[in-house]
Amino acid sequence: MSRWKELPAELHPHVLRLIVRLRRLKDHSELSTRQLAMKTGYSAKSWQRYLNGRSLPPREAVEAMARLDGGDPARLLVMHEIAAQRWAEGKAVTTADTPEDFSATPEPTLTKQQLYGRHLRAAVTAGAVVTALSVSAALLLAMRLTEARTQLAHDRSNVVATAPATVSESLVPVIYTCRLEQRDGRWHANLSRVTDVLLSNTQVGLEVAEAQCLLRRAGTAPGEIDGVFGPKTRRAVELMQKQNGLIVNGVIDPPTWQALREATPK
Repeated sequence: MSRWKELPAELHPHVLRLIVRLRRLKDHSELSTRQLAMKTGYSAKSWQRYLNGRSLPPREAVEAMARLDGGDPARLLVMHEIAAQRWAEGKAVTTADTPEDFSATPEPTLTKQQLYGRHLRAAVTAGAVVTALSVSAALLLAMRLTEARTQLAHDRSNVVATAPATVSESLVPVIYTCRLEQRDGRWHANLSRVTDVLLSNTQVGLEVAEAQCLLRRAGTAPGEIDGVFGPKTRRAVELMQKQNGLIVNGVIDPPTWQALREATPK
């Protein structure tokens, strides 16, 4: 196994999570950096930067890495999308904190017509970017939900519930049953026992259903207990985090799991 350098401390946890996952895939493949470059089409120097946290790998590089062992890249691509958002936020902060160069020549005064044109172009560009991001997010969620249909049906068949799950004609045909009970001072819905798995937008599965049950018990209803981390679930998470004095990020992280399992309904 490779002896990896320590990653930069300033990296966001979602970026760290992606890079650690890529490192594990490389170790599992037993490929050198040069061999990895030949397999993926990205240079050895590029992979050194990616795996040491100096730059974020592009989506295509992440997908190529995920397919080395014949695996499904969908989950890793979701991790990359979240990491890319955090990476972009970090770069924006760095740029904003950079001292302004007052030695530069002042910009000439613009006429009202020039200012209007500039503002109009900026508004059109911003609108196009927002539209593109919205469409991309919708397509990604639809793809993830479609891929999850079979898995959700399989999960349903493996869950022993007091009442059978309801199957509808909707996109996600599973509604989970919450079987809440308290053991050793901690609440469980008997769908998953995880305590430290990060859950965020577009993720699906029993872990999400477990969190939705605990959110409902805590008094911040996430809507249907369908195992899909959508907008309603995110709003419920943010409200629960605010009520418990946690960092309000809409992500179910270890502190949020602890609060959910120990929470007293509001």
